[in-house]
Amino acid sequence: MRSTGPLAAFFAATAMVVVLAGCSASAGDDSLSYDDSPLAEYVSAAYGGDLSPEEQQKQVEERQRQTEELVAQCMSDEGFEYTPIIDNGGVAVSEAVEAWEPDKREWVETYGYGVVNSPFTAQGEVLGEAYVDPNQDYIESLTETERAAFNETLYGATPTEEELVEDGGYEYDWQEAGCQGWAQHEVDGDDVWQSDEFADLRSKIEELWTQSQESPEMAELNAEWAACMADAGEPGFSAQTDASQSIVDAHDALYQAAGEEGGEQIGTESAESVDPRETPEMTALGEREIELALVDLKCRTETSYVEESLKLQFASEEKFIAANKAELDAFKAAAEQSK
Repeated sequence: MRSTGPLAAFFAATAMVVVLAGCSASAGDDSLSYDDSPLAEYVSAAYGGDLSPEEQQKQVEERQRQTEELVAQCMSDEGFEYTPIIDNGGVAVSEAVEAWEPDKREWVETYGYGVVNSPFTAQGEVLGEAYVDPNQDYIESLTETERAAFNETLYGATPTEEELVEDGGYEYDWQEAGCQGWAQHEVDGDDVWQSDEFADLRSKIEELWTQSQESPEMAELNAEWAACMADAGEPGFSAQTDASQSIVDAHDALYQAAGEEGGEQIGTESAESVDPRETPEMTALGEREIELALVDLKCRTETSYVEESLKLQFASEEKFIAANKAELDAFKAAAEQSK
């Protein structure tokens, strides 16, 4: 499926909080965890975050089955053959949650921040070895022109370079996304979060997230963490998120450089293409990531960073809910009704 473009900043952050609920403290630990978020009760209604990982997996599988059957119907109506893809080799929701443990030393020693080496990538590669697209033989039997028509019918027209960069990114429209877009909309309905009805609420929540990260209390906590990092030989960071972001930026730069040097799209079979995952620079970055993440983990532990930051975040959320409860209740009701 094509990229849907960037989601609202806070929604992405809050979604992360709910997904990371599976990484909360173990039984008997009274410390705060991500699933204690007061606001998550409302936001999670948009995507089933109130379900257990097992229930979420069943929901994902059933929606995939329904969507793929509709895709096959749509493609047939357009004159193409299409075999529904019921199992695409993806990582189960429950497995994904269990695989993400960035506050455990054993995990950090292996994955760092999960940028260069990710538990999701590792699981996906194992599952993907046995996966065969049931449509591959049919696609290969088509001429180049027919194959282009097949892909456009299935996914919609590929966005132009201008569309991708204009106004900050390409915005997904199911009506322009071919049979896949139509089928997904038939099964999932409209995205309540992105609807005009709740545009004002979105803006307020995005502002809340920004303000909570820029509060004097968070600045003080970040300063304490940064001092610990400097004492441990990792100076130059002013906020905890800066450490992982430095790895993300370096990772992206290696991919960009590989694309420029190879002169071909990354991932092609061209002899001139460069796979940045196989370069010495990426190997070195992976080692650097683990080294930095281990120091970061040590300083997060010593400053009780997660616990203290969650206290500040949840206090802000409680005030926000009290001031905007009517709108939040309306959003939750609309989200639940759309399922």
